[in-house]
Amino acid sequence: MAITTNAICNTFKKELLQGKHDFDTNASTGDTYKLAMYKSTATLGASTENYSPNLGATGSEVTSSGYTAGGKALVNQGVKVSSAVAITDFATVSFVGVTLTARGALIYNTTTDGGSATTDAVAVLDFGGDKTATSGTFTIQFPAFTTSAAILRLA
Repeated sequence: MAITTNAICNTFKKELLQGKHDFDTNASTGDTYKLAMYKSTATLGASTENYSPNLGATGSEVTSSGYTAGGKALVNQGVKVSSAVAITDFATVSFVGVTLTARGALIYNTTTDGGSATTDAVAVLDFGGDKTATSGTFTIQFPAFTTSAAILRLA
């Protein structure tokens, strides 16, 4: 079991072409995305299809007071095209007052589809090793909202 590398989930690629994901920042039309954090016991990679607190191992999602199962909602920076590259990105997200160790994270879509909430995996973030916060703030800073750095880019 492992978080193998940063990856765009294969099912996300298919669902994107099916029109299932909307990164518009308009609250009435855009989808809601969340970030859940995982311990090194998790199995996350391009083949991850959905959010679950038990990806690869029971209890693989981080637990801590100050961290809610399922993670935290992300703030979308919008969508733009520049130099023939379409991009979207998220604002920095912080978990405050936590004591935890995380090895990686999963970005997933939580929008209601047909009356029930989705858990469609979008991307896996590999922290490159265990990262820890002790009675403090755990921050995930996304790359710049540019065509060469944004977290999701289509060229």
